[in-house]
Order: sequence, then structure tokens, then C-alpha cells
Amino acid sequence: MFSALSNGNKILACGNGGSAADCQHFAAELVGRFERERLPLPALALTTDTSIITAVGNDYSYNEIFSKQVQAFGQAGDVLLAFSTSGNSANILAAIDVALERDMRVVAMTGKGGGAIGKKLTEADVHICVPHDRTARIQEVHLLTIHCLCDGIDVALFGGDAND
Repeated sequence: MFSALSNGNKILACGNGGSAADCQHFAAELVGRFERERLPLPALALTTDTSIITAVGNDYSYNEIFSKQVQAFGQAGDVLLAFSTSGNSANILAAIDVALERDMRVVAMTGKGGGAIGKKLTEADVHICVPHDRTARIQEVHLLTIHCLCDGIDVALFGGDAND
């Protein structure tokens, strides 16, 4: 994520249900701020445009609501942050397929055993799997991980500790 952002690329995030909220939370922390004042960073939650989501879901398939957006907005060097507590969400798998075709890196946050998503990732991708069966526990760890990622990005891009 640091490399992508420092090279002028962006992070696209996708997920369903509570994971959709995690996408929006992550993008808000990067575009706004996490713990320090800084320039906005390019991150986009693919979960927020109801017109795109409902048009694609209606005209094509719910499984394509994120992959079509990755096709539209994703470029080589961008990162797809993909959330799926089961690791098996069809629309997340489709988005990952498009991201990999576009030479994007994938950071997948899953639970349980990682499911089909864990098997799809390449050696260049990152898989953060919470080895738990309960969705609530998985999402709690995902939220903590989001904050850790935001803090790490801020320190890597802007140096020091936010409290300095």
C-alpha cells in the first residue's frame, strides 16, 4: 500500500455488509485523516455508489458489482483491499480476478480458513486471515487491522509517530 501510494497509485476497497462499512472506514481514514493532519491519500470504497451497484446488479449480476468498478477505476500498480469474512464471496472473488488481470496487488482480509480467496492470491499479494469462525470476532480484528494499516501508511509516507 505504501509503494502504491508513494508512486501515485490508489487503493480500491470492496466488501459486503459489515465489510462494506470497513471499506468506507478505511477510505475515510486515508482521504480525511487517521491521527495526524496530512495531505489526503487516494482511496475509494467501491461500496458507496448505490446507482452503480444497483445498475450493475440489475443489468448484469450482483457478482459483478465490484469487478465492473475495478475495471473502470483500477490500473496497474493500484491495490485492491478485499474484505470477506468467509473468504468465499463471489463478488469479491470476481473483483480479485479483475485486479490480478490488471496487474494490481491484492490485500485480502478474510476469516475462517481464508476460503477460495486465500487460494486465488499470488505470492505478490497479502492475505490477512483471522482464524476464527464467528463473523463478529473476524470483523473486530479487521477493524483493528484497518487502524494498524492506516497508522503504518502514515508513518511510512510522512515519518515519525503521529504524536511527535
